[in-house]
Amino acid sequence: MSNEIPANRPMTLAEWATLLFLSILWGGSFFFNAVAVKELPVFTVVVGRVAVAAVLMLGLLRIMGLKLPGQRRIWAAFFAIGLLNNAIPFSLIVGGQQHIASGVASILNAATPLFTVLFAHFLTTDEKMTGNRLAGVLVGFLGVAVMVGLDAVQELGSHVTAQFMCLSATVSYALASIYGRRFRAMGVPPLVTATGQVVAASVLLVPVMLLVDRPWTLPMPGLGALGAVAGLAVLSTALAYVLFFRLLATAGASNLALVTFLVPASAILLGFLFLGEVLLPRHLAGMALIGLGLAAIDGRPWRAMRRRGAASAANRG
Repeated sequence: MSNEIPANRPMTLAEWATLLFLSILWGGSFFFNAVAVKELPVFTVVVGRVAVAAVLMLGLLRIMGLKLPGQRRIWAAFFAIGLLNNAIPFSLIVGGQQHIASGVASILNAATPLFTVLFAHFLTTDEKMTGNRLAGVLVGFLGVAVMVGLDAVQELGSHVTAQFMCLSATVSYALASIYGRRFRAMGVPPLVTATGQVVAASVLLVPVMLLVDRPWTLPMPGLGALGAVAGLAVLSTALAYVLFFRLLATAGASNLALVTFLVPASAILLGFLFLGEVLLPRHLAGMALIGLGLAAIDGRPWRAMRRRGAASAANRG
């Protein structure tokens, strides 16, 4: 039986709901990063995120009666995905957010589907680029830029190094989404994959943190910074990556990458609903463009309109 995912098929309603919830979890990571990095250095924030998540997920594995596999090839894959999906992008984004606004980081992060669609076309046999998919990605990216605002777009000319760091993180995410498909073929459950990933990332990052940040020399952070790291670990990592690998196994890398379009929208809506922030016309316009782009990628609305058009023409004839 083939383990390839028919990724160009429309996602189910359950998959779209999972994608939306995942965008909410990851939308919070930009806020948590911004709070934590005010008091803690980059690698300490990232290690706190992955190490706490690893402890939580190992405990969850035990409760579920599951355990990490012992095969070398699977652990080699865990270290590869931990590097591509955690160690590299988390460090680059947190480092970049020391110098650029969250809005700019959101725009750059939304480039992930562009790279994923491009890489998947050349690196997979079942996720080939289509006209609808490419058009949808471009319209969705435009929607993110409109929603975040002209001021943030104008800032793209400054802090080039920080922006390059965030953009490089999206390349790493895109490659991780494609590489992560192999765990389904290996028969590794999503929860086990997510746990192995953060355990491997922790092993990779702890020595770097000890060498670079020397955390024993740092002042005790405040409750805000500690709470932000806890939010990163519990919500934006442990829970998010269980959903990530579950969705990757069923919907494919290109579909999963669409979550980065929804992250800024989720962040703005959460601010409007729970923090009393203002919902501006550009936010609504950007969300409309994102919806249009997602509809183009999904394909079902266009097929429904074509069917209606064909039915109307037949009735007139």
